[in-house]
Amino acid sequence: MTQPLDPLLNPRSIAMIGASADPGRIGGMPLELLTRFGYAGGIYPVNPKYQEVFGRRCFPDIESVPEPVDLAVLAIAAADVTPMLRRCHARGVRAAIVYAAGFAEAGGEGARLQDELEAFAAESGMAVAGPNCMGFANLNTQAYTAFASVFKTAPAQGGPGTVSLLTQSGNVCAAVYAIARRLGLPFSHFINTGNEACLDFSQYLEYLAADPQTEIVLGYIEQLRDGERFIRACRELERQGKLLIALKAGTTDKGAQAVQSHTSALAGDRRVYGAAFRQLNVIEATDFAQMAHLASLATLRHRSAGKRVAVLTMSGALGAILADKFIGAGLDLPDLPPDLQAVLRGGIPDYGMVGNPVDVTGNVVNDPDFVRTVLQALATSAAIDTVVVYAPGYMLDRMAGALADVSRQHPRLFVAIDTGLAQSRAALREAGVAVFEDLGQAVSALAPYLLWCEARGEKRIAPAPAPVSAEVPALPCNEADARAYVAAFGLSQAQARAARDADEAVADARAAGYPVALKILSPDIPHKTEAGGVALNLADDEAVRAAHRAVTQAAAQARPDARIDGVMVQKMERGVAEILVGATRDPVFGPVLTVGLGGVLTELYQDTSHRLLPVDEDIALQMLRELKAYALLDGYRGKPPADVAAACRSIVAVGNALLAAPEAVAEIEVNPMLIKEAGRGVAVLDALILPATP
Repeated sequence: MTQPLDPLLNPRSIAMIGASADPGRIGGMPLELLTRFGYAGGIYPVNPKYQEVFGRRCFPDIESVPEPVDLAVLAIAAADVTPMLRRCHARGVRAAIVYAAGFAEAGGEGARLQDELEAFAAESGMAVAGPNCMGFANLNTQAYTAFASVFKTAPAQGGPGTVSLLTQSGNVCAAVYAIARRLGLPFSHFINTGNEACLDFSQYLEYLAADPQTEIVLGYIEQLRDGERFIRACRELERQGKLLIALKAGTTDKGAQAVQSHTSALAGDRRVYGAAFRQLNVIEATDFAQMAHLASLATLRHRSAGKRVAVLTMSGALGAILADKFIGAGLDLPDLPPDLQAVLRGGIPDYGMVGNPVDVTGNVVNDPDFVRTVLQALATSAAIDTVVVYAPGYMLDRMAGALADVSRQHPRLFVAIDTGLAQSRAALREAGVAVFEDLGQAVSALAPYLLWCEARGEKRIAPAPAPVSAEVPALPCNEADARAYVAAFGLSQAQARAARDADEAVADARAAGYPVALKILSPDIPHKTEAGGVALNLADDEAVRAAHRAVTQAAAQARPDARIDGVMVQKMERGVAEILVGATRDPVFGPVLTVGLGGVLTELYQDTSHRLLPVDEDIALQMLRELKAYALLDGYRGKPPADVAAACRSIVAVGNALLAAPEAVAEIEVNPMLIKEAGRGVAVLDALILPATP
């Protein structure tokens, strides 16, 4: 099936506008690469200065090119780009790559030029990459349109590739490619998106998700422009069994928004990206080398693998180190079953370990038959998913024959860590064994890859919730109105009433039963405590009257411009723990849910979990269990266990309340939500709805 980006990424013919005879210039390097690597399509240099470049006829202008052209590569000045694109479009050119800088990134006139470029692309329908773009390469067709010298210096690729590079930086693209080629990774596409004036990262990702030649995508992201499309592309990648390994650069300080709510500060840019990656089963990398090693592991996906790891070493110390690192990274090292331990003990001395890690001791390499027996037993045990062998240098060489044979016979993933200089590395890789030369390198790649394998097929995004009929109050609104709205979605409310004056406050307190809390009621004071607008544990009528005077005076002094609607009178509640539940609209990914330790310590501890909405009760439980404070809900130090099931239902309800609200609602926060003892439900102690800023 032809895709809209085919002329860019799989062109049948290429015109190089601004062609040069110098292979060191950006107008000459792609022509030299196309010639060197034998691109079979049409190549048409365009520049009135030359009659011929790289042995090919050079045309004076695009109108002189005699054949249809799929792709025009523009190595010309920024000011000349859009006029040239118009000429290319008139000539029937379907796509273009713009190398030139000096557009939006330059501001002023550059921004105007980019606006002009974007308007042309929208009007014409031409697929335009860049500007400020290094270009592309399709290594399966030898269509090199990038001015990247790395193709001359990195190890040449002999056959077809299945790994695609997609980055928002040309230098990152070249750096990752160089490292990955040294590991022998076979590439399909090399894509640098540039300024993304017309085509963004997510559109290229959609292409790669559908591309039959791409199985693994290495992505570098600074900022996504279309979160919804990114989500769709990632879900298609997973449906196709493909993997995205992403390195996200940059963080955004959303602290300024914290004056309105805790959720905005907690669900910052970086955290939301991380949550999206986890939900979409994208492996998030931390550096270029890790990206390359992860991709190298992922090329072995025909092998069965999972988080239950058996570690086989010649050293008790190395076994302990690897156990610590793997478990710390989220993997399991289960005790091996007794029958398997009995097989291992048949050739391992009493001072060697057989539980897991397995210390076969250095003597075992003198008995090749027993090595084969051990590896065979580990390859067939149902108690483990992955086998890691630490054997440096000559010790690995002594085991290599048996390890290679067992790897060929069984689909289980075997990983060798060689901190020496084993001669058998290439042979082991050929047999399907992943080989690392450093412990840290092995753990940093293996742990996220195995967790990715484990997560495949899991439910991480819930279906859309059933509609609920609830009217959002006029915004900004006070706490009473916010409570009424969230209550429509099933949130349990603490006993609370709005009082217009001190007499009503006393009457409400008597009806609720002492002790009570009293809070200022105002749409303009989201944080009541900071304004002196909260009084707790009021035991009688006189305490309520005194508190009413105190909170109204404090609020008027702190916010003289605020509208005061009265006070909220609320029965003091007791429970196991307080949490924050907040739903906000992320500018990239849309509705996002945050759950964290609640109350005044929320931002101090930063103990939070985040998800893209919608969520269901299973996902809500996952979120709670991710909190360090979850132990407080689970009978910590003799305390009664909390009503976690009710908490999960309430978490879902807050998310659904935002999903049901119009775009004018930017955020809904319940903080704190009190979780009572098991079977007694939860209570909303405070609620906040924030309008979208104009």
